[in-house]
Amino acid sequence: MNINFVSTRVSKAVSAVVMAVVLFVSNPLSGHANGINDKKNPSGLNKDEVSIQYVGSTESNVVFSVKYENPTAQKFWLIVKNDAGETIYRQQFNEAHFNKSIYLQKDEAEIHPTFVIRKGNDEVAHSFVINRVLTENVVVTKL
Repeated sequence: MNINFVSTRVSKAVSAVVMAVVLFVSNPLSGHANGINDKKNPSGLNKDEVSIQYVGSTESNVVFSVKYENPTAQKFWLIVKNDAGETIYRQQFNEAHFNKSIYLQKDEAEIHPTFVIRKGNDEVAHSFVINRVLTENVVVTKL
């Protein structure tokens, strides 16, 4: 059995599931569920300035790209929460053109990370569901 073939199929299956979740979460109808308007809020945080995307996976991690256009270069927090709502990453930044890769461990078959950009009393949150699917292929050859 070719291990690379199985690994490739697993990667493709995980990628397909995550892409479906990303498309569902980024749907305009579900985007308004968090109560953030399309217009700028008083603190200047605009949901269109925040982009969080699934990039891919490694043997033990899932990788997301977090981008935030912060033209005033004000301080903001990047917070990542796990399934239970516990903070697993929290760091303050003040970059005008923020771009960071976040690596989350694939400890379980399904994880639900939430990414939060918080500036002042305002925040933009993006939640994801990541399912790992292991596919096994069996090939029998007559000798």
